[in-house]
Amino acid sequence: MFKGKTILTGVKPTGTPHLGNYLGAIKPAIELGKQAISQGGKHYMFIADYHAINAEKNPTVLNQKMKEIACIYLASGLNPNESIFYRQSDIPEIPEITTILYAYTPKGFMNKAHAYKAMVDKNRAVNKPDDDGINMGLYTYPTLMAADILAYDTDVVPVGKDQVQHVEIARDIAGAINAHYGKELLRLPEYYVEENVAVVPGVDGRKMSKSYGNVIPLFEDDKAIKKAIFSIKTDSRPMEEPKNPDEILVYEIYKSIAKPEQLKEMGEGLRQGKLGYGHIKNMLLDAVIAEVSQAREKYNYYMSHFAEVEEMLEDGAAKARPIAKATLKRLKDAVFGR
Repeated sequence: MFKGKTILTGVKPTGTPHLGNYLGAIKPAIELGKQAISQGGKHYMFIADYHAINAEKNPTVLNQKMKEIACIYLASGLNPNESIFYRQSDIPEIPEITTILYAYTPKGFMNKAHAYKAMVDKNRAVNKPDDDGINMGLYTYPTLMAADILAYDTDVVPVGKDQVQHVEIARDIAGAINAHYGKELLRLPEYYVEENVAVVPGVDGRKMSKSYGNVIPLFEDDKAIKKAIFSIKTDSRPMEEPKNPDEILVYEIYKSIAKPEQLKEMGEGLRQGKLGYGHIKNMLLDAVIAEVSQAREKYNYYMSHFAEVEEMLEDGAAKARPIAKATLKRLKDAVFGR
């Protein structure tokens, strides 16, 4: 599927991820990158810190979030010797490419962008002016994202369904530039939506999200993980009463992390009245700890030895910059008739 293709993934430093992020986004992104590399392709993974400053203005907080997300991806299996892993802000060609792309980006694209429209809707819901609190970074977010994608001759961008629009905008901008100059200056990217990505329920049954306060922590200690798991909502039915596993929230969360034989064991135990809620919560706890314990150890190491991570990011930027420089030169030569 990805034979000889260049795949690019960006991640915003938005705080310490939880189990839902890990299973639904972090692990799948790393696995797709490995798949591309194994088929002779390239994998770019970058920390989108320019995007993050649209919302986070405190440099101390932003820097801490950047450290956390870098260490989390490394701890979760990203290999910086194979994937090109870098900070967006370490590639000075990106803002230059973005500036050129602005000249070919219709304002209507920005008006229709999901993030901007969501903020406008939020303002209208509380009777505020449409653009209250909206900065130009948020408004022009899709053009910067297009530069991130187009700079590296990207073939495929793995995204969630809500992010398809960003790849389509990048493709439209690149197409307009190529048509104007009558040659392929920029590669037209495709999006890839993983249909089977896990959507992990939170401890209250809604989608696991920090905004809901219903998360199972990823790299906190066993005690914190146990506290979250044992807060999962259950009813008062006794153990011996047969239950439909698909109606049990603990089982639904277990689906995202358990091996087939483990899931079968829990399902049959519930149906036959042989497992109580305490039993299945402990089974989930064991599965979560088994999944994250090794990564947690690596995460703690990287956080306490961040100078090593800095070297990895700098090395990644050194690998990424020549490609971005070549893209910028092609654009400048065409735009300015050089």
